[in-house]
Amino acid sequence: MAKVITDRSKIREVLERGVENIYPDKESLEKVLSSGKRIKLYCGFDPSAPSLHIGNAIQLNKLAQFQALGHEVIFLIGDFTGMIGDPTDKAAARKKMTRKEVLANAKNYKKQASAYLSFSGRNKAKIMYNSKWNDKLNFAGLIDLASNFTVQQMIARDMFQDRLKEDKPIYLHEFLYPLAQGYDSVAMDVDLEIGGNDQMFNMLCGRDLMKAIKGKEKFVLTTKLLVDPTGKKMGKTEGNIVNLDENPQDMYGKIMSWPDGVIIPGFELCTKIPMAEVEKIKRELENGKTNPRDFKMKLAYEITKMNWGEKKAEEAQDYFVKTIQKKEAPDEVKSKKLKVKSMNIVDLLVEVELASSKSEARRLIEQGGIKVGEQVISDIGKKIEVTKNGVLIQRGKRQFIKVIGE
Repeated sequence: MAKVITDRSKIREVLERGVENIYPDKESLEKVLSSGKRIKLYCGFDPSAPSLHIGNAIQLNKLAQFQALGHEVIFLIGDFTGMIGDPTDKAAARKKMTRKEVLANAKNYKKQASAYLSFSGRNKAKIMYNSKWNDKLNFAGLIDLASNFTVQQMIARDMFQDRLKEDKPIYLHEFLYPLAQGYDSVAMDVDLEIGGNDQMFNMLCGRDLMKAIKGKEKFVLTTKLLVDPTGKKMGKTEGNIVNLDENPQDMYGKIMSWPDGVIIPGFELCTKIPMAEVEKIKRELENGKTNPRDFKMKLAYEITKMNWGEKKAEEAQDYFVKTIQKKEAPDEVKSKKLKVKSMNIVDLLVEVELASSKSEARRLIEQGGIKVGEQVISDIGKKIEVTKNGVLIQRGKRQFIKVIGE
């Protein structure tokens, strides 16, 4: 069994960095951690997409901090709850998924999480699936769980109130999601649950169930959310997220496209840079003497390094400097041979997979997002000559392909 570390400064770091709230209170959890007791904690990840994303990395970072202190960490895959779909912050019911779909989505989650958590050694993180206990729960058990909550509690949630005002349906299975998530805590008999601040209601339901069923306190730690300057969460629904399986160049480039207002939260939530250094960066940003781009490059480098290693992060940074800042084509460009001498630009973009459809290709051209050689293409009817020496086609700032005629 791993030795539990009770260093006061390290405990303070884990309870303060990126933390929004702790229930019932920070002092009670700090007392438990300082006592040397080894606690069991978890965070759940519903497989609603094939990749974890940078928002999940915030919780992975926090789990890793507890693991480093010697505590027992569970990486829970919500293969059961993922089929229901979490209604939190959703203006309409989520599309229900099959078990096959959620398991396919979760296939590479361990690999992605391994950049943050250790799944080997004396204090290895455990992977669990909540279908293990939820599949066994019968109707009588469900009624028993439901008896701990009221309809008023559930329907008071903001997204349900919004739907009522807009005369949109609220499905009964959406009410059951917090019960299913809450039952995870009971089934695993945990001491602490970690999740984003938007998960507070669901996690507190689990705390209520622990008290009702086991007569035990369960701590809840909510992390801050990575939001843009308007306060919107950076997430899958909003379309501005960075997936953890992005190739290094795309990961680095997408972070560089973030608004400047995300720089400081990004350092605090998504990196391991000491908070003293983060505060220094904040002061330098505020005095206006340093270009925010330089700090954003550091942020992009640190996040890419955490997920892909130092060498890949350096290569991604070099690629960005050369192709974006200096506007040069990269040294290595994918090529594709075609048995044509010329082709309409719309058809060509689809053929070489720079566009998924003709409508997308037309949209890209109309928005000025396509270059052939050094020329920006604005005519959707333009014919492109495909020579044996090849022609370089560029989509946006980071996608290049050389088309060679045979």
